[in-house]
Amino acid sequence: MILCRVEGTAVSTIHHPTLRGWRQLVCQPVNDAGEEIGDPVLVADTLGAGLHQTVMVTSDGKTVRERVGDNHSPMRYLSIGIIDDPAAAAEKEAVA
Repeated sequence: MILCRVEGTAVSTIHHPTLRGWRQLVCQPVNDAGEEIGDPVLVADTLGAGLHQTVMVTSDGKTVRERVGDNHSPMRYLSIGIIDDPAAAAEKEAVA
């Protein structure tokens, strides 16, 4: 799992059939301090996350393919949680 900040949405007129009906978010991976790490990723949104919210994202291909219902889907990232307070989440993770 990775933490990401929602930067916007992606729209496409031509896409793989398994992406049809999924809201796609452009998300920037961030560390516990909210600093950008790596390149932005395209995430299938299952939660209705909003702009600049911090989301928990899974890159587990099996989970994503099961959710989409197709073992050949190119989708790799899926939102699985919205972090209400990123600072508090980082503190809890550091204690654990």
